Amino acid sequence: MAAFNPGMKLEPMMISSLFVAPRETVFRAWSSAANIRQWFSPLDCSVPEAEVDFRAGGVFAVCMLLPDGSKNWSRGQFIEVTPPARLSFGGQVDANGKLLFKVLTTVTFAAEGTATRLTVRQDYELFDEAMLGAVGGATEGWRTALDKLENLVARLATPAVHDSFTLERVFAASPARVYKAFTDIEAKNKWFAGGEGYQYRERSVDARPGGREVSEGLFANGTVSRFDAIYFELVPDTRLVYAYEMHLNGARISVSLATVQLFPEAGGTRLKITEQGVFVNGYEDKGSREQGTEFLLGQLGTSLGEPPAVRSPAPHSEPG
Repeated sequence: MAAFNPGMKLEPMMISSLFVAPRETVFRAWSSAANIRQWFSPLDCSVPEAEVDFRAGGVFAVCMLLPDGSKNWSRGQFIEVTPPARLSFGGQVDANGKLLFKVLTTVTFAAEGTATRLTVRQDYELFDEAMLGAVGGATEGWRTALDKLENLVARLATPAVHDSFTLERVFAASPARVYKAFTDIEAKNKWFAGGEGYQYRERSVDARPGGREVSEGLFANGTVSRFDAIYFELVPDTRLVYAYEMHLNGARISVSLATVQLFPEAGGTRLKITEQGVFVNGYEDKGSREQGTEFLLGQLGTSLGEPPAVRSPAPHSEPG
C-alpha cells in the first residue's frame, strides 16, 4: 500500500443486498431520522441522534454510538434524491473536533421481479491513518447494517393491525381523587411511569380539551418511549377521552383512542378504561399494551394508598 497522505483516496467499497419488498418501501427506509435511527449502524452500534432532510441539498447527519460509549458524528448533505431509484450523499466523520475521513455514498434501488436489489458504493478520502482499519471494515459494517435494514423494511411492508381492550378496576379512593391522579401532573407522576429504572426525559400535562400530555422516558434496557396525547373531553370526576401516539426509539408504533370512565361504587370508584388502537410499521404488540395498562393501574392503586398487587414488570412499550 502507498504511504499515507492526508486526503488520500481509497478503493471504493461496494456491497449489495436483495430485499423482498418493492423499491418504494426500501427507499422509504432512508427517508426520515426515525427510520435511520433504527438501522444505520453496524452490529453492536446504535444511532441515538440523527437529522434527515430528505431532498437534494438537505442535511444528512448521523451520530454513531460505539460499544465503548464514544460517539462519532457523520455530517453531510444529500446530493441526489431520485425516488425510488437512486440517492447519494456526501459527508465527513469526525470525533472530538478532528476530521477522520470524508465519504461519498451512492445508493441504487433496482427492481428484480417483486424484490429490490440495493447496491451501496462508498468513495473515501482518509485524513487520519488510524482510521484505515475502520474504513477497511466498512463492508462488514454495512453487511450487519443491511441486516437491520431488512428487519425495518419487513416492518414497513407489514399492514397495520387493529386491536382493542377494556379493563376495569375498583379503588377505595373517591372519583375526585382518581380523576386528579389522571389530570394533575404531580399526582400522575406517582404512577404513570415504566417501573424500576425508568427515567423521564420530557414530561408535561395540560389536561383540558385540546391540551396535550407528553411523557418521554428511558427504560433500564435503553429503550426510549414517547407517549404524546391530545385531550378531547374531560368531565370532572367522571370521564376522560384522549388520543395518543406511542413511539419507540423515535419510530411510531401505534395510534390509539382511550376512554377512561369513573363510577361511584361502595364508597370508592370503579374505573373502566377502553382503548382502540392501530399498530403500524410492523410492530407486533402481542398483548403488551393491555398488560402494560394493567401494570399502570396497579401503580395507580399504590399511589392512592392501596396495597400493591402482585404483577409483572411493564412491557418496554409503556406507558400507554
